Amino acid sequence: MTRAHLVNGKVGVEARREWLRGCLEEIYRKYNKRAYVSPDPLEFLYHFTDPKDQEIVGVVCATLAYGRVETIVKKVAQALAPLGKTPRETLLSLSSRDLESMYNGFKHRFHTGQDMARLLWNMKGLILEYDSLGESLRHFLDITKGDLLGGLGHFVDALTKDARGRFLFPDPRKGSASKRLFLYLRWMVRCDEVDPGCWKGLVSPGAILVPLDTHLYSIGRHLGFTKRKSADLRAATEITQAFKEIEPEDPVKYDFCLTRFGINPDFSKEDLFCLLERYS
Repeated sequence: MTRAHLVNGKVGVEARREWLRGCLEEIYRKYNKRAYVSPDPLEFLYHFTDPKDQEIVGVVCATLAYGRVETIVKKVAQALAPLGKTPRETLLSLSSRDLESMYNGFKHRFHTGQDMARLLWNMKGLILEYDSLGESLRHFLDITKGDLLGGLGHFVDALTKDARGRFLFPDPRKGSASKRLFLYLRWMVRCDEVDPGCWKGLVSPGAILVPLDTHLYSIGRHLGFTKRKSADLRAATEITQAFKEIEPEDPVKYDFCLTRFGINPDFSKEDLFCLLERYS
């Protein structure tokens, strides 16, 4: 298909959308494979089969998911090591003092051992009160009458209580794209070969925003999904809406395979743009 095939008006818009869907589906079928996950903190969730372990591991992985991916993977391994093979059981057995001792000396860029200890302590509190992190989010969604950003804001408040919240999970109610928070949600609510989908039926995949990092922001601008000058909440919303017009029930479907081109050294972003150029 070439630009010459496009026509003005509704038919042209729909034709372009169908062509783009075809391109994205091709990329999804080829690259949305577990074999392409590494290097990525998501790979640590595959070490566990119990969703109640995975949701804890996911928070640790997501909060540390900034910086060079090689460093992220190394630091996630360090942070998870004290929790052993049964993170939930281990966490529930530990005191606040235990956690502070275990994470003394841990550091990942802006994260300190105290931050990690407080985050885990707050997760323990939510689990004791609601039985799981997923059920705690359900509670927060209930009290905000289903408002996702509002519910997530309460969830973030609870996870970061008495901690340096903005270094753990930024609050989406304050305009941040909250990439790491929505990355965590993608892992929890989507279920395919890559995303484990630990929270069945809690949040619809169609309700969440894309985890907007620099790679997806660049792709979104290239495709004309947003003209925003920064990768903020509005840019994430606009890019998600554009994907929703292509895949209404699952607008985050293509996030993993598209961002591989910016993360995996075996993938070339230039090759991706050449592929997408056929549909632009």
